[in-house]
Amino acid sequence: MNYKLTDCSWPGQDELMLRYHNEEWGVALHDDRKLFEFMVLDAFQAGLTWKIILHKRENFRNVFDNFEPEKVALYNEDKIQELMQDPSIVRNQAKIRTTVSNAQAFLRVQAEFGTFDRYIWQFTNGKILMNHPTFNAGIPAKSAESDAMSKDLIQRGFKFVGSTICYAFMQAAGMVNDHLEGCLYK
Repeated sequence: MNYKLTDCSWPGQDELMLRYHNEEWGVALHDDRKLFEFMVLDAFQAGLTWKIILHKRENFRNVFDNFEPEKVALYNEDKIQELMQDPSIVRNQAKIRTTVSNAQAFLRVQAEFGTFDRYIWQFTNGKILMNHPTFNAGIPAKSAESDAMSKDLIQRGFKFVGSTICYAFMQAAGMVNDHLEGCLYK
């Protein structure tokens, strides 16, 4: 399927990036497994581009048991070493280990709040924050909400959850809508 270019220029002309922009970015997400997926992918993006991660997304899904936190939380040292040898993903030991510990923290949050969704959406009071940027440079890298989310996640034992990563997560989960004014997908 060919996707139309949008007023948001960051996807470029890459079809996978356009599909992500048009179908997922800024769309409210309330499924715990998908929220965990974006938490993992955004952590792996640190220091890289979203395009790299998005093009490896299916590989990440395959090796991380479809991002089921119950399974990932049980990964042992043998599994971590196996992942370190897999060239289909980003082989960063700190990020792989963080994925396992974040899955464990994710499950603790689910146990406390009933769902991770209920917990994470409190940072926007359950609403999508609609920003109205008119140019790409007008899209912030973080916000007061992502600062609060980062601080709370860190206190709960999460790693690779700085404010910038949390803001990217908020965009991916549709907690923030940063489509440019005039974008067909706003």
